[in-house]
Amino acid sequence: MASRKKEDLHPILKEAFEKAEIEYLKAYPDSPKPFLTCTYRSNLEQDQLFSQVPKVTNAKAGQSPHNYLPSLAFDIAFLKPDKSLDWSTINFARLADIIEDIDNRIEWGGGWIKFKDAPHYQLVNWKTYK
Repeated sequence: MASRKKEDLHPILKEAFEKAEIEYLKAYPDSPKPFLTCTYRSNLEQDQLFSQVPKVTNAKAGQSPHNYLPSLAFDIAFLKPDKSLDWSTINFARLADIIEDIDNRIEWGGGWIKFKDAPHYQLVNWKTYK
């Protein structure tokens, strides 16, 4: 199973997520709460995701920033008070705005043109960090 540990994140991502989480909770105290769903993902797990239908990733093993340790990306979800998940794009966009204000070296997958990936955040030019 993929890691959800903050400690598996690249220090830039770890610090930005921790700060953004605090700011998000201050700005939107009654909204669902963000939490990490994936930091590091093994190559085997990546290939399993790549072969899934419907398609959930365009990346084969070694082509995802999740496949490096420390991880160069993270995925999140939002938890409602009743413990159900909220996948509303507005929550991801709000967090993305906060993260990008904290550190412009991070980009949000929900802003991509070809393949939107709202739960995904990664280092810009992540391949240079490998």
